Amino acid sequence: MFLMMAEMMHLSGVALHYPDEPFWVWVGHHTSHVAWTGCSLHDLIQPSFTFLVGVALPFSIASRVAKGQRISIMIFHALWRSLLLILLGVALRSVGRVQTNWTFEDTLSQIGLGYPFLFALGFASRRWQLVSFIGILISYWLAFVMMPAPTGDFNYAAVGTPLNGLSTFPGFQSHWNMNSNLAWWFDTWFLNLFPRESLFISNRGGYATLSFIPTLATMILGLLAGEWLKIGGSPALQLKRLTLAGIGCLALGYTIHTLGICPSVKKIWTPSWVLFSGGWCYLLLAGFYLATETHKYRGWAYPLLVIGRNSIAIYCLVHLIDHFILATFYCHLGTDIFNFAGPNLEPMISGMAVLVVFWLILWQMDRNRIYIRI
Repeated sequence: MFLMMAEMMHLSGVALHYPDEPFWVWVGHHTSHVAWTGCSLHDLIQPSFTFLVGVALPFSIASRVAKGQRISIMIFHALWRSLLLILLGVALRSVGRVQTNWTFEDTLSQIGLGYPFLFALGFASRRWQLVSFIGILISYWLAFVMMPAPTGDFNYAAVGTPLNGLSTFPGFQSHWNMNSNLAWWFDTWFLNLFPRESLFISNRGGYATLSFIPTLATMILGLLAGEWLKIGGSPALQLKRLTLAGIGCLALGYTIHTLGICPSVKKIWTPSWVLFSGGWCYLLLAGFYLATETHKYRGWAYPLLVIGRNSIAIYCLVHLIDHFILATFYCHLGTDIFNFAGPNLEPMISGMAVLVVFWLILWQMDRNRIYIRI
């Protein structure tokens, strides 16, 4: 969530002004999405958020069971949460539009679409969770393979796919080309069932509704991790489990991508991306576990905890009032208030100021125990 907030500093844009400086080249890469295949730190934000939904589920179910809550009530709450997440994602994607923008690629909508299935798996055995995970990856891969690949005369320009070769593959891997794959084909039918300003032809970034299916697989990886943490064990054992799972997923995802079986593409959440990004999620969780649970270094994490305790609130605030806060600064302090280091760095400095305001809002909410939950 902190990395998502940090988007307000526009670091990838600032980096464009310093193309010959290695530091800024590195910052630019890791604060923006890759064109199609590959991975940056920025690309791991959504998988991490999704993964943690699965991590939290075993603890949530155990808490509700301990309170004596009936299963029927829990099912109703899971379905209600799913609906709210889907609609909240649609609402955020509709900001600034003249009518509802019925699209379901937002992180919240993707989680909401898969959440009822994740909730059901929360009561299943580990064996069935693994079977479901493997089944999702294989069936989703097979569905893309069975969809005819785009032919040589396919008009990529008409669907907004760049012609620079970064979003398309040759040969077998062309089944996963941008805006010419199974998920794109589904959306050209499904999204046009809703009232729209204009006919849906393609998504500018290549994102798709059906990505919620492999996103569910990412949540299952988190569910497996959450159950490990819940059942306990020595810190060394927990760290070993998380680390080995991370290395294993990374290696498998990278191998599948390298062999050409399935490219690793975050924007359509390919099976190899599930494994590769899931591996990083496991390793990141292991690193935080090592610092906070094994070595008990917890004080440094307080600013992050303030953000994480109100993740839904900050997710919405960043999408809704970031421009309002910046405009308020300009209104009362002048339009040159953030220009003291030059125009190249002004977006970064103004973004830092907005980020501080957001953190102070969350801090006050935390102090007063105000938490927005669904």
